[in-house]
Amino acid sequence: MEGAEPHQLCRSYAAPSLRVREHCIAWGERTYVMGVVNLTPDSFSGDGLAGNPAAAAALAARFTAEGADLIDVGAESSRPGAAELAPETELERLMPALQAIRCATTLPIFVDTYHAEVAEAALAAGADGINDIHGLRRDPAMARVAAARGVPVVAMHNQRGRQAEDVIAGIAEGFRETLAEAVRAGIDPGNLVLDPGFGFGWEPHQNLEMVRRLPELHGFGLPLLLGVSRKSTIGLVLGLPVDQRLEGTAALVALAIAGGADIVRVHDVLAMRRVAAVADATVRGRWRAGPDGGRG
Repeated sequence: MEGAEPHQLCRSYAAPSLRVREHCIAWGERTYVMGVVNLTPDSFSGDGLAGNPAAAAALAARFTAEGADLIDVGAESSRPGAAELAPETELERLMPALQAIRCATTLPIFVDTYHAEVAEAALAAGADGINDIHGLRRDPAMARVAAARGVPVVAMHNQRGRQAEDVIAGIAEGFRETLAEAVRAGIDPGNLVLDPGFGFGWEPHQNLEMVRRLPELHGFGLPLLLGVSRKSTIGLVLGLPVDQRLEGTAALVALAIAGGADIVRVHDVLAMRRVAAVADATVRGRWRAGPDGGRG
């Protein structure tokens, strides 16, 4: 309909903004870019920096210069079939790099872990939020840590080991379980971000359906994060290895933004920051001229 506003601008959020350190994340204004720093030796994307805190800090600094809004730091691989780490092993790998990254950037840092013990130590060392790929449903203490600290939490739905006849129905069921845990622990709803879990237990066609039907998850009234970067579904569609999936990632990032994603979690910050800027200008109807004055 002529004159209608983009649907994202009409969304209702549990909280209109989130403040982390000196940064204000205003939901609905634009898409926020989260840069991934992998501290694993076996990352599916081939960018693992295990045992190299200096390289991790340099990557975080580069992401900051390239326009990232958030940094996600993880020390355990979540690729299918990866071995789980004991919390003490995860901490040995995480803490030196986290401390170096904290010195390299003022951006909010999220620790990617499902262990409450690891989250607690990381927050004490300078992390600002938690990214839990099990949506507060794996470690019973995780929700209590998040509530006590009053930090933002990205809670992902993980379909591995679960059955669902419908993609969105399965995600919604997982989100409801996560929200029940959050309520029991006393987590402020304004600190929650939901991630539907692209690539976590779904078939490739279901991952694509998830992106296509993303607007159906707006009813939870919470910001949505989507992590599609370099994933195997893109490789299957294109028939390309992980180091050649930039364009496929860009396509899914743009489609996710069109569907109402508030945060995109990516490996290629500079390129995806540019994708997000154009997608936001188109979908949200808000933009400003870039360095070239918008010419070209």
